[in-house]
Formats: sequence, C-alpha cells, structure tokens
Amino acid sequence: MKQFTLMRVTAVRRLTPHMARVTFGGLAEFEHLAPDQQAKLFFPRPGQGEPTVPQPPADGDIARWYQSYLAMPEAERPWMRSYSIRAHRPERHEIDIDFVLHGDTGPASAWASRAVPGDVLGLLGPAVSHYLEPSDEDWLLFLGDETALPAIGASLEALPAGTKTLAYIEVADSAEEQSFDTKADVTVHWVHRSTGRTLLDAARVAQLPEGTGFAWVAGEAAAVRALRRHLVDRGFDKKRIAFTGYWRAEVDQDAPPTAEDLADAQEALTLSQQ
Repeated sequence: MKQFTLMRVTAVRRLTPHMARVTFGGLAEFEHLAPDQQAKLFFPRPGQGEPTVPQPPADGDIARWYQSYLAMPEAERPWMRSYSIRAHRPERHEIDIDFVLHGDTGPASAWASRAVPGDVLGLLGPAVSHYLEPSDEDWLLFLGDETALPAIGASLEALPAGTKTLAYIEVADSAEEQSFDTKADVTVHWVHRSTGRTLLDAARVAQLPEGTGFAWVAGEAAAVRALRRHLVDRGFDKKRIAFTGYWRAEVDQDAPPTAEDLADAQEALTLSQQ
C-alpha cells in the first residue's frame, strides 16, 4: 500500500488499563513487509469527520510529499504519528494497532481512548521499521517500554520455533503485563516503574546467554541511547543492535528532531546498509 487511504474501526478492545487494541478493516491492499513494521497514522482535527492529506507522488518522493503535507493550513492538517502494526489478517483485510493510553495529553491517545467502531483514520504505509534480520546469532534480546510492546509482540510471535530469546519490557506495573502466542523459546522479564526500577537497571544485571546475541531496542529516545551504550560496553557489536527512539521525554512530539535524534537516525541507516 503506497497511497494514503482511509481505514475504518471495526473493533476496540482494552488489553490493559493503559493499552487499547483497535482493529481496522477494509485494507485489501495492505502489504505485510516484516514483523516489525510501522505506518503513518493521520488523526482528524476537531470538527473533521475524516482526515485528508495530499496523495504521495507516483515517483515515491516522500520528502516532496511531506512538504505538501506541511503546507496544509494547520487547522486542517491532520496530526501524524507513527505506529507499529501489531497484527495483520490478510484473509479478513484487517490490521490491529495497539495504543498506549495516557489521557488527553496527545492526539493519538485522546482519539484511541474514545474510539468506537465506525471511526476513521488515515493510513500511509506500511514501511519496515528498524528491524534488522538476524543471521548467525545464537540468541535474541528485546528491550523496550510499553510503546515498544506492539513491535516486540509482533516480532516474538513471528519467530521460528525454539529461537532462544530474552525480552525485558518496562511498564507501569503488573496490570500492564501481556502474554504472547509464540513458538520461540522466550523468557520475558517485566520491569515495573512502580518499584522505582528502570529498563537500564534491569539490563545492567541481566544474565545474558553464551554465544553471539542480536539486540532490538526501542522506546524513549534517551533511554534507548543509554541502553545501546550499555550493550556495546558489554561486548555487543553495533551491527547486531537494532535501535530506535519512539518518543522523547519532556519534548512535544511535533517538535523538530534534535541533533541527537538526527545522529541516531543516520547511524541506524548506515548500520542497516552495511
């Protein structure tokens, strides 16, 4: 699916107190690309029934399309956010997207907290996220907060049977824990912020298996940087760490990227091409 399209909510289910799963239908042209894939979602402004944006050009020049999107009057320009695809059911033309609910502090959370069947969002994508295909690794490691849970869940459930895997996931408390339907040999460690522990605390004392590992790290940008530095200090080859910052603490998500954000994106691109 290369063009902007509208998709309609068919079901909403609360997974945990702060996580909602929204099912969207009518996506016959949706193309599954990888376990870890993202799409741009477009949320209508107040008073808009359906979001509208310019169609991407036929030559695929996303930069030019983005300038057209930014040129829209602010009162009409839908909010755009990137979200992982939690599941794709091609036989039903459906996808699931999980939303972290944190009140009305952002357009996506506010929309998801009130979503009902029949509501409409815009979709552009999907595109492969920061997923790097493991090759000769002996085991896998996933590190992320609740914003990374959908991508982690989709990845774990796509792993081949018996794949040795560790996952450390930071959430608010035990009520936010989830289960995964996977054939891989997965051990999940839940890190509860309510106890004062962080994902970095857990990573520092993690008992990692022998052999060569491959790490996937995502969540708050500064935390991801710290986790990546820690893994490198523990002997991880940088080429064996897929990483991305999904959000930035104390920074509006519509604010332009910082120098650190741009450096991270460039390094991730460079490593993926090696």
